[in-house]
Amino acid sequence: MFIFNIKMNRNILFKLIIGLLIILSLIVLCASIYKIFINTNSAITVNDTITIPDITNITAKNYTNILNLVYNNLDTYVGQKISFCGYVYRVYDLNDNQFVLARDMIVNSNTQSLVVGFLCECNDANNFKDGTWIEISGKIEKGNYHGEIPIINIDSIKNIQKPDDIFVYPPDSSYIPTSILF
Repeated sequence: MFIFNIKMNRNILFKLIIGLLIILSLIVLCASIYKIFINTNSAITVNDTITIPDITNITAKNYTNILNLVYNNLDTYVGQKISFCGYVYRVYDLNDNQFVLARDMIVNSNTQSLVVGFLCECNDANNFKDGTWIEISGKIEKGNYHGEIPIINIDSIKNIQKPDDIFVYPPDSSYIPTSILF
């Protein structure tokens, strides 16, 4: 039986550990390079074909988020087509071809609400009485009403029945701003 007695000092042990770590790092690096550049069977493909809707439908759930977004970033949304419903609301200083397509936004638990909406323009505006529920489709444009605001230039308009979800709620932090409305 042979007994080997190896005597190592700290310097040799340190060099041996560093050498093993370098060899292990080189093996990992070579495997990574092979996986990325040489192995084409596992190539990563990116699907960047996101379809942009022709018309964005605004619902009661996203109404105030989109309203807030468009008012705060008007230049981004000029030309975007939208479709939504609300009731006709007028104030004394609107033109004959204008009305606000409004919804009532709940502001506290006592069901106190305030009127929010987009200013709309169309030639048939006088055909719709205040409080009438309608659905419109139109394009966002830049306009002026006590300052620069978005105005919806209506392409189509029709009467509808009063929906079940007549109230909307204040904007929340769940809506992520983008360059187009989804």
